[in-house]
Amino acid sequence: MDGGQQAGGFDKAAHRVVAPRPFSDLHIGERFVLPSRTVTDANFAAFQVVSGDNHPIHYDVEYCRAQGHPGLLAHGLQVLCFTASGAGLFPHVLGEALLAFIEQSSQFHKPVYAGDTLYPALTITELQPQRTTGIVTVQSTVHNQRGELVLSGEQKYLVRMARL
Repeated sequence: MDGGQQAGGFDKAAHRVVAPRPFSDLHIGERFVLPSRTVTDANFAAFQVVSGDNHPIHYDVEYCRAQGHPGLLAHGLQVLCFTASGAGLFPHVLGEALLAFIEQSSQFHKPVYAGDTLYPALTITELQPQRTTGIVTVQSTVHNQRGELVLSGEQKYLVRMARL
């Protein structure tokens, strides 16, 4: 059997979350919502392990309170992680045309604490065709449960112009 076709008619190449689209089918203003998440103490602990960051503003409640915060303050990079495109449909829409995540910038507007629920989204703001590749620029945003913008930024992805 060839082309990924296996016994029983199953084709692993056809097993996709969404049908991939070429660069030319992407549109400025297209929005990709990522799942909402409530930040928990477990998120703080996991981020500390991964990042190695041990500043007390992120991990010592009494220190945070002494600084005027009601609880643990989420690290900006921890909040940024909620904008990972792989948590949503965006990279599936690009499929095998996605070559690389090439650039990222962020601004942190409001504090995020354990118990806050975050609502991330990516919106295509620019499509820059090149010869064989293109650059897709998306605006990243994260709002909290009160509708406040806590993070805004930009991400860029290098994408093949044509399907494989």
